[in-house]
Amino acid sequence: MAQVRTEELGRFLRSRRNRVRPCDVGLAKGTRRRVPGLRREEVAVLANIGTSWYTWLEQGREVHPSESVLESIAEALLLDREERAHLFLLGGYPDRVANPGDSAVGEQMRTLLDELLPLPAMVTDPRYTILAFNSVER
Repeated sequence: MAQVRTEELGRFLRSRRNRVRPCDVGLAKGTRRRVPGLRREEVAVLANIGTSWYTWLEQGREVHPSESVLESIAEALLLDREERAHLFLLGGYPDRVANPGDSAVGEQMRTLLDELLPLPAMVTDPRYTILAFNSVER
């Protein structure tokens, strides 16, 4: 079962990496790109992890990323709330998946987050689990 989960994690990361364009994360497109999305090396730099480590994750190797590594990857790949929940589930942290469709903060906090646009903002709990964030307009 663990092998299936790690393979699915790799497929999930590849699909999300291919979706994010370099300009979405402030990188120059360059003249000689073979892929429409980000390169593995670019994701690793954005997530502040080693390229080999990220490559192993995408290859479905039996490595065990920490919650902070998964959080960094989620930030680098611009994952939304549901995608983050799926990433943590595949990464072996089912306790981080708490009804991602439900609002984890009150309506007043959600309004405050929306008022802060175009500035990025988030609300975390004491363990730095992201409860809510605003989506910066692209």
